[in-house]
Amino acid sequence: MSLPDDRNPRPSVQPTRPSTLVVAGLGAAALSWLLISRLYNEFPDIPWLPALTLLGLAALEFAAAANTKARIDRRKGLPPVDPLLVAKYVVLAKASALAGALFAGVYGGFSVWLLTEIGRLEAAEADLPPGLTGLVGAVALTIGALLLERACRVPPPPSAGDPTKPGHADEREDDQEQAEN
Repeated sequence: MSLPDDRNPRPSVQPTRPSTLVVAGLGAAALSWLLISRLYNEFPDIPWLPALTLLGLAALEFAAAANTKARIDRRKGLPPVDPLLVAKYVVLAKASALAGALFAGVYGGFSVWLLTEIGRLEAAEADLPPGLTGLVGAVALTIGALLLERACRVPPPPSAGDPTKPGHADEREDDQEQAEN
């Protein structure tokens, strides 16, 4: 005997909540502030590579979001999107959004502390540019991930009389004919 639909929900991936990202970022910021304020003299210089890597990942996610959205919307000249690829992008986007928020918190905590120490510590001036770049890269990664996640949403079904909307039956038949040829 099966349960009614309202008691047996289908599994689905829920959109990332901004509150989750804010809490993760603030927690990471508080932790990094605490660590850097107590252990700054024992830290090595803040390297540029992680900050630049975050910027590169953000650029890739922005590009993937634009491409995926265009393919889901079935823009002319683009092949239809592979559903399995979209599922992988959703997982990537959710993980990247959380990672970006955590890194934003870490770099934010470092940067704010370094700003307060600029007159007192020479090393703080040297560490501030990679810290701020990391903060910008982490925020960009979070935004790119949220855009990618949004781009992967299934569009609503088209109205029966509007053949220009994605997923219209005539378009699906045309795609099947092209795939067979």
